[in-house]
Formats: sequence, structure tokens, C-alpha cells
Amino acid sequence: MISRRKIIFHSSFDMEIQLMPQPYDEGDGPAIILLHGYPFNRSMWREQIDFLSAHGFRAVAPDLHGLGEMSDKLQLVADSEKPAPERERQAEGYRTFTTMKQMAQGVAAFMDELRIDSAVVCGLSMGSYVAFEFARLFPSRMRALVLAGARAQGPDEDEKQSREQQARRILAEGISFVADAMLPKVLAPRTLAEKPEVVSRVREMILRTDRRGAAAAQRGMAARRDYSNELSDIEATTLIIAGREDGVRKAKDAEFIRRGIRNSHLEIIDDAGHLMNMEQPEVFNRVLLGFIRKPDRDR
Repeated sequence: MISRRKIIFHSSFDMEIQLMPQPYDEGDGPAIILLHGYPFNRSMWREQIDFLSAHGFRAVAPDLHGLGEMSDKLQLVADSEKPAPERERQAEGYRTFTTMKQMAQGVAAFMDELRIDSAVVCGLSMGSYVAFEFARLFPSRMRALVLAGARAQGPDEDEKQSREQQARRILAEGISFVADAMLPKVLAPRTLAEKPEVVSRVREMILRTDRRGAAAAQRGMAARRDYSNELSDIEATTLIIAGREDGVRKAKDAEFIRRGIRNSHLEIIDDAGHLMNMEQPEVFNRVLLGFIRKPDRDR
């Protein structure tokens, strides 16, 4: 158990984070940071935490800003020039958002708290956006990079509008409709048909997500950078993992990243969708371990 500590970031506007105790920190050895997707939390990495810590690694999975146990740590964007009714709506959370940059800064602060100088950084889905941003901001702290269910391109106008509409609906109605809509997209047909425990676990994670945190993440993803022309700047050895039955990402998204990052390798997992680490944990773990154990890499 770690102590609580307050850290202040100064970015485009002031951001204050109160770090929470993080029990998902197991094992000794080289560190690997596991960054979860949307609208989930660190518990999605349970099988990886157990596996990696049993194979000589320190496996760490934080909740990202606004989600999980960090759900009450949100950044409100206030505008004193706006009319009072608008400021009141902001105070209620209608203009709440969390950027990928803020999340990456939070990961760096979390590493400081745990005295981790550098680590392999693994991000899935939204976590991959955070990993991209971490690679841009803190390249010297990244020993290697793992991108699962990732996309490098930034959002187009349709995606921006869609995410804003979903954020507003989540704030107004709650998040249960998200679970109904997402499950067929993030899970492979075989998972839906044969693994009810995984389906139930994913649904429960979604339903437990704070609506403000979910809306904040949607708006943050709508404002994310376009990394298409920055992939060649990534010097870290990179593993890209994709689920063959992914209903959220296309195979060409993973291939685009592979072509853009010089020292990269792509693995595709059969009978897996967007949440391949939960759907096929044994295969995912084997692929991940093989990558981070490569003797020709300086860990």
C-alpha cells in the first residue's frame, strides 16, 4: 500500500491530482505499466497482473484519471466569461473532460510515487492513446511500448460529434445504454456465445463507471492528437496486438501503426475482439511475455 500524496501539474491550465492507493502493484523486477480502456478500470488487467508478477516482472495497473477509484478526480473546464447558467452547468459536470495528456501526466506522477524510473508501457484502446501521449511526453521513461486495439489517426468531425453526443447522453441518462451498445462491438462472437463470465465481467465494469468520468473520457478522446505523422518519432521497440474479431478497430489500423514505427512487430490474436487480454488471456500473456523477455532489449 502506498501513501497518499498530492501532485500539481501545470499544463495548458492547472490540473490537480490526488493520487489514490493502488493495490494493483505486484511482483518484483522490471516494471510494466498496464493502461486500461474505456469505460473500464484497472481490474481488466487482473490476469496479466497475476501472470507477469509470477514471471519476474513488476506489474502495475493504475486507474486512469476520472475512472475507477479516480472517478472523483475530474478536471472542470470553467470559463468565467460565460453566462451564469452555463457556469452552473459546468459545475454540474456538463463541461467536464479529461485529456489524454492529463492521463499521461498522471501515469508519470504515479510512477514517481512508486519510484519507477522507467517501464514498459502497455495501453489498450483508450489506454493506447495515453501510451502514445506518454511516448511523446516522456520518451526517456519508456523502455518499450505495447499498443493493443490501437489507432494512430486523430478523430474526424463525425467522431468528435458522436463522442460529444454520447457524453451528453451519458450525463443525462447514465451509462447502462453504453453496456448494451458496446458488448457486441468489443467482444468476439465466440466470447459472447461461450464465455458468459467474461461478458458479465465486462458489463459490470461498464455499469460501475461513474457517468462523469465516462463523459470526461469521451470528450478527452474527441480532443486527442493525431499521431499519424508522429509514429516515426517513436524510438521505443513496439509490440502491436490486435484481435482478429475486433468490432471497434480494423486490421488496417494496426498495420498502419506497424508501418509507421520503425522497430515494431504486429501480433493478431484469433477468436478475440477489442478486449483480447480478457477474451484470450493465455494467448495475450504469452505474446506479451515473449516480447518483454527478448534478450536483445535493454530492460
